[in-house]
Amino acid sequence: MKFNYKVWVENNEKLKIFGRGPAILLKKTDELGSLKKAALEMNMAYSKAYLIISNAEKALDTKLLIRKIGGKYGGGSTITEEAKELIFKYEEFDRRSGEAIKNIYNEIF
Repeated sequence: MKFNYKVWVENNEKLKIFGRGPAILLKKTDELGSLKKAALEMNMAYSKAYLIISNAEKALDTKLLIRKIGGKYGGGSTITEEAKELIFKYEEFDRRSGEAIKNIYNEIF
């Protein structure tokens, strides 16, 4: 027997706005320089990836991506400093939550 958990951020209407998936999507976008490439690597439609980031930006009232429209050399995306800070805070919260849950699990089981 083992435990599992998921941690995410919701708005006041209880709609998920940020969690592991969006954090990974932003990190891959930063790594690959493109939201489209990140979505493809995650086996996700670009439209879904765009919607996830767009909804998070609206809910958080902050830009997470700097988008460069295509052209001669193609487009791309980079993540903002706010996105980097959000990823850091989310991952720290996730890590510490996991430790607390593991301790409680071990105490009970």
